[in-house]
Amino acid sequence: MISQKTSTIGVVELPSLGLFDTEKKNHLSYAIKTLPLVGKQILLSNLQAAGFDAKLINLKPGDYEEEFGKITWLGTEYSKVYYGSKIKDVDPLAYDAWGVTGHFFQYREIAEMTIKHLASKGRPVVVGGSDAIAEPQFYLAAGAIAIVLDKTGAANAPIMDYVLGKKPREELSGVMLANGNQPPRRVRRPLHPEEWPLPDASVIQQCFGTNNEHLHFIPDELLNVGSIISENGCDRSCDFCQTPTYRLGYQAMSRERVLQWLVAQKEAGARSVSFYSDQFLGRILKKGGRNDILEIMKGIRELELAFLWANGLEIKKTTMGRGINRKNNTDMTLDEELISALWGWNGKTGCYSAYVPAERPIFGQENYAKLLPWQKHCEIIKAIAQAGIPAIYYGVVIGFADDNDESLLRLEEAISELYENILTINPLVIFQVISISLVPIPGTPQWDVVRDSGLIRFNDPNILGGMWTSAVDTNYLSYEQVADWQMRLSKIGSPYTGL
Repeated sequence: MISQKTSTIGVVELPSLGLFDTEKKNHLSYAIKTLPLVGKQILLSNLQAAGFDAKLINLKPGDYEEEFGKITWLGTEYSKVYYGSKIKDVDPLAYDAWGVTGHFFQYREIAEMTIKHLASKGRPVVVGGSDAIAEPQFYLAAGAIAIVLDKTGAANAPIMDYVLGKKPREELSGVMLANGNQPPRRVRRPLHPEEWPLPDASVIQQCFGTNNEHLHFIPDELLNVGSIISENGCDRSCDFCQTPTYRLGYQAMSRERVLQWLVAQKEAGARSVSFYSDQFLGRILKKGGRNDILEIMKGIRELELAFLWANGLEIKKTTMGRGINRKNNTDMTLDEELISALWGWNGKTGCYSAYVPAERPIFGQENYAKLLPWQKHCEIIKAIAQAGIPAIYYGVVIGFADDNDESLLRLEEAISELYENILTINPLVIFQVISISLVPIPGTPQWDVVRDSGLIRFNDPNILGGMWTSAVDTNYLSYEQVADWQMRLSKIGSPYTGL
């Protein structure tokens, strides 16, 4: 039981962002409003295990809308709107301290408004998240007292002790302070995912995805949707990603710990679970890793849970060569048992839906660091369809500097052919192309290259940070033409539903 002297922390989930035209139509996706809150689930359990009375303040539910600016994009004026719950309805004195997550560049302005309000009565606001790590000056200027640089959870309790005026239980590290004092930027002992505390049932339930309107066509019988991140770090070094800059290496929960998290989701009332780590298959590179994956997939089916791959697995690791190039050669034979375990569906349990990153058939391949030859890529996608998965979301990124009409036409033809082949295998599958514009992420090598290229046409984070709002020219196409290609590619496959 929490004592009366226990410090209280309000952990805030930001409201949603919309770009509304003059007819009040939102150009952005409503999906973010109903997704599971996997990060908050980990953070809340971390703070509670450290002895704090941490509570979720979720600003996504609700019907309130507030305009905070205007922007003209593609010749149309849009109102920048946040919607959900009113930020200023939150009492800044309701908790002893506040935690805000600034993960996404696109949400920076909403985060700044939230921080400014929460800090207005003098209570400390601590901010974490990828965008805050990349460009902390914006969050500090809004009123944050500290930025958490550590991505493992190890820095959370000490910095909360510090801002609450208590002696930190460990010497500060892995944080940036607004007062100019700079502790060591790296924590002395990072937390391994195996050490992340299991969330209790109330935390899990608060973080469920509970509305199927935008949740990957999830039927009612698979709600509520739980969530898990079972890895931290990555074994790759893609230039578009922030993860390699955190220098974590690759760390994965044991299969026993993964199953404990899944049991906790089940016992809290989940009927399906969304896996948010895109490097779940990284464990296959370690001794016994393949068997661990098979046992985890067996375990989740024995729990009678459906599961979703929300961020896309590196499918190259489902080949016998596991994506490792040895003297410019790797075994591309498909591991069919593994593919069936990861994407198989029997009508009740298994994989109900998956986001799958696309490849490029010929042109633009150099922009992908996890490449497969196009024909082998298609072979794996067809094997995934053969496993019975009901829904595949095929993510295509366009707008690289070398993209032109010819390369995108070839891409369109190749994906259309792939879709037709998939329908011959599984006529009932939902195959939806998610055409995403290039979003350079602050703090990555790609950000530096794109920023210095002179091709950026919008600096407003609400546009430049958006997957659906192209903001960068290529060497051959304007951002308007890239937007046209986005719409064109999105028409391939099943009707688009606004994911």
